[in-house]
Amino acid sequence: MKKKKDILYFITGNNHKFNEISLALQSKNIKYQLKQLNINLIEIQSDNPKEIAFFKLRSIKDDIKGSYFIEDAGFFIDYPLNGFPGVYSSYIFRTIGNEGVLKLIDNFEITKAHFSSIIALYFKPLEKEFLFEGIIEGRVSPRIRGTNGFGYDPIFIPNDYPDKTFAEINMNEKNNISHRGLAIKKLVEFLKKN
Repeated sequence: MKKKKDILYFITGNNHKFNEISLALQSKNIKYQLKQLNINLIEIQSDNPKEIAFFKLRSIKDDIKGSYFIEDAGFFIDYPLNGFPGVYSSYIFRTIGNEGVLKLIDNFEITKAHFSSIIALYFKPLEKEFLFEGIIEGRVSPRIRGTNGFGYDPIFIPNDYPDKTFAEINMNEKNNISHRGLAIKKLVEFLKKN
């Protein structure tokens, strides 16, 4: 008889993120079943992404009986915007979008950018918190390109695919190299051992 899988909750209201992470975990042989929970998280204002992630994780600890995680990502234009929008990525995307961000850059030839993903996990069996981070480097596209993905994907060109934006590669290709994919790999390694 097949053993029932333990449930691992992914706390997010973002269906794109859930689908991306769900797809990345499907082929991995882990003993957990991923379920989405949409719970309002308390977010603090901070320039430190790890501090924000841990605060969000702890803000709902009393609401969930099992293991759960949150994922926080940021898009950082290191040059020429000194890391903007960074920890304010979702707010900036909602207010000025990719079009507004592109207007802030004069010379696209010299841009440097990166995506960062932080997965903060509360692991019930050990009653501990864990953090898994993934970063991918690249540059900013001078125009919006592609229809895959979401958020800043149409303006980010990863170093691994120098002629394509994240929105021009398929989900499996993206999961293999992306910030979120790298953080997920670390999460999977942890789950396989525990």
